[in-house]
Amino acid sequence: MNVARPHQVETSVATNTSTSNALPAAIAGKSGTSKWRQIYHDRWMYLFIAPGLIYFLLFVYFPMLGNIIAFKNYSPFIGIRASPWVGWDNFERLFTDPNFEQALVNTIQIEFLQLIFAFPAPLALALLLNSLISEPIKRSIQSIVYLPHFLSWVIVIALWQQVFGGAGVINQALRDNGMDTLNIMSNPEFFKPLVVLQSIWKDIGWGTIIFLAALTKIDMQLYEAAAMDGANGRRRLLDVTLPGIRGVVILLLILRMGSMFSTGFEQYFLQRNAVGPEAAEVLDTLVYTLGFSSGQWSFGAAVGLVRGIVAACLILFANWLAKRFGEEGLL
Repeated sequence: MNVARPHQVETSVATNTSTSNALPAAIAGKSGTSKWRQIYHDRWMYLFIAPGLIYFLLFVYFPMLGNIIAFKNYSPFIGIRASPWVGWDNFERLFTDPNFEQALVNTIQIEFLQLIFAFPAPLALALLLNSLISEPIKRSIQSIVYLPHFLSWVIVIALWQQVFGGAGVINQALRDNGMDTLNIMSNPEFFKPLVVLQSIWKDIGWGTIIFLAALTKIDMQLYEAAAMDGANGRRRLLDVTLPGIRGVVILLLILRMGSMFSTGFEQYFLQRNAVGPEAAEVLDTLVYTLGFSSGQWSFGAAVGLVRGIVAACLILFANWLAKRFGEEGLL
């Protein structure tokens, strides 16, 4: 029987140790190569997302370079380069303009109402549809509530005018019965709740698509186990359903907060003359009314730039808030 000598054992141990130390270094040296191999392995996935990436680069990020006109007295007749540089003059005028203050207040108030009432509305509808047993009834309701999303705001406002306007169906019925009419569509006091209801009516069906898809990913065995433990419908909703779609809700909430200062244009501009700019002027319409329509391109760009910066800050804040609450187990 061959017995290894002590110096041979020491040599073998040293060789194994050096080999084990060199192995991570070799792997680290090939990390760059492995990344390219992984990219090549997933090349069809990258090719699939390439059109969307190109779209955002060309039509979203590249046009951001035009925000430089916010620091100039821009005129389209002489171009960006020839337009004189004015620095912060447009922003100084912006923050001292009472119209900007009114538009900012209206935007915050409307978006606060949208966040409280319009954001959870698709979730509530999705939970109600998910609780239906009859599939034909569920599909019929889904088809009905989806339809308003495909209508333009011009048609939506016209429909609401025919129902709630001064000569609408409701006021006509009140007149026929000798009752006082309600001036809903032209009353500035009703405007903010009205636009929230319009948004809910138009987009609640479309917003349920993501929530319904998330609900289908919840394992049915969790409901069965909760029912065997004696949990009623309310407890199954709170302990199984809502935690199962928590990630989707947080993601949509972050995206919603990022678009808080982009309320939209058509919905407010179409009703601006009826209720007055004091109630209907928001940041999106201010860019047009006091900026582009009056030839003050730089002022409009300054409004848009401020709105974009605030929206980006809101996204970062919402993301940080979601991460912190997620780590603490509050969401």
